[in-house]
Amino acid sequence: MLQVDDRKARGHQRSPSDTQAFRQRTKKDAEIELQRELQKLVETAPENKKEEYSRQFQGFQDLFTRFLEEEGPSLKWDCIQTLPENAIHNYNSLSDPSNSEEIKAMLNKLIVVKLNGGLGTSMGCHGPKSVIAVRNGLTFLDLTVQQIEYLNKTYNANVPLVLMNSFNTDEDTQRIIRKYKGIDVDISTFNQSCYPRINRDSFLPLAKHCNINQDMEAWYPPGHGDFYESFKNSGLLKKFIKEGREYCFISNIDNLGATVDLRILKLLLEKGHSSSPEFVMEITDKTRADVKGGTLIQYENKLRLLEIAQVPKDHVDDFKSVKTFKFFNTNNLWVKLDAIERVLENNSLNMEIIVNNKTQPNGLNIIQLETAVGAAMKSFEGSIGINVPRSRFLPVKKTSDLMLVMSNLYKLHNGSLVMSPQRMFPTTPLIKLGDNHFSKVKEFLTRFPTIPDLLELDHLTVSGDVTFGKGVALKVHCANKPRDLLRNYATSQSKTFVFAPISHGSN
Repeated sequence: MLQVDDRKARGHQRSPSDTQAFRQRTKKDAEIELQRELQKLVETAPENKKEEYSRQFQGFQDLFTRFLEEEGPSLKWDCIQTLPENAIHNYNSLSDPSNSEEIKAMLNKLIVVKLNGGLGTSMGCHGPKSVIAVRNGLTFLDLTVQQIEYLNKTYNANVPLVLMNSFNTDEDTQRIIRKYKGIDVDISTFNQSCYPRINRDSFLPLAKHCNINQDMEAWYPPGHGDFYESFKNSGLLKKFIKEGREYCFISNIDNLGATVDLRILKLLLEKGHSSSPEFVMEITDKTRADVKGGTLIQYENKLRLLEIAQVPKDHVDDFKSVKTFKFFNTNNLWVKLDAIERVLENNSLNMEIIVNNKTQPNGLNIIQLETAVGAAMKSFEGSIGINVPRSRFLPVKKTSDLMLVMSNLYKLHNGSLVMSPQRMFPTTPLIKLGDNHFSKVKEFLTRFPTIPDLLELDHLTVSGDVTFGKGVALKVHCANKPRDLLRNYATSQSKTFVFAPISHGSN
């Protein structure tokens, strides 16, 4: 009679193992499988590009490994420390440079970096966001070049402009910057990394080859925290250090308030090479519109950026409190170049991972692993925050922001937007335009033949199918209630809905 081994018939049986050990094995398997897939991708690259892809994929592999290993919050809420007295400098306490020669010497120690990796698709525009016309037909990029040209000509200086592009924006940007050849600004560009999107279930790349243009949906730029490594890999970091440059001023290209500030630059350079702050974050007072913005905290005796994604769920309300956290990050950063070089050489750069879950049009769930440039703050020595005026934070993310910068609230001066002295309120109006009819630039412009007079406006909300007439002034007059709100809701289907000036009697 045939004897059957009961143990074999039942199949292999493992001895019970704890959940932690099982998870560790699956993580290791995922790491190994990803490494294999990345190597396959490298083999599909042109011969002259294989080294570049290998370097980028190593960066992605490191990020992925950290993603697998790091669990739970990146900080313990109860361990957040009180900000030291010298952590935040008041902008109004900073002194101006004394003369033109001092300014020239200071400017020649600086480079300006603009983060130029984003597209204008969220506002209904094609190509890089930096080429959207925002004022008098001038684009974000035009205004940036104008600002730096003015500094160079006025002080006989040589401040270079550096654009960090992505694979989404580089080709268009290279064509556009040709028109600045006759301008007194040296423009350099480099590309941030290009990482493969991964399937949320399998943790494997969507991409099957390295021909990015044939499968754009399989790739992504990994956030502006990639600046440091990509800047170094481009050779520009070493080049500028050799030229005697000391600091880079980094900002989003769509922040029209992020101009070179001579007071801040003087603070950085006047202390002497050894004691100068290595990292400066411009922060500004938080308002009800900024409750989700990152803030500055002291943790483990170092200043660092705290983003809402890092906050435990039961402390989100604390994070949003204007009383608890009074400031938020403008993403205007000043970083010492030789400190960047040191941190990268020591492999001590550490930034929290942002896990960006997305769903593609075909329903596939994917993961993008990203980092933020300001999160590197804790990796540097002598970091400080500077509480700057709100005017240094003027981002254009929506058409409501575009309405502000196109209006008579601002005057254009050598590429910089300056608040009109006729504006009575210290802050800009809070404007909300309905997404269904105003979210795209083309729609927005058809509904505003001319931008209304906003000098006396405090708050405006518009919803519905509304078109504004020409020569409209939106006003709030209230002698004893300067914070009185103007809320105009229009749901009429009529083609024209004119907002006339509104007056309130004294109360």
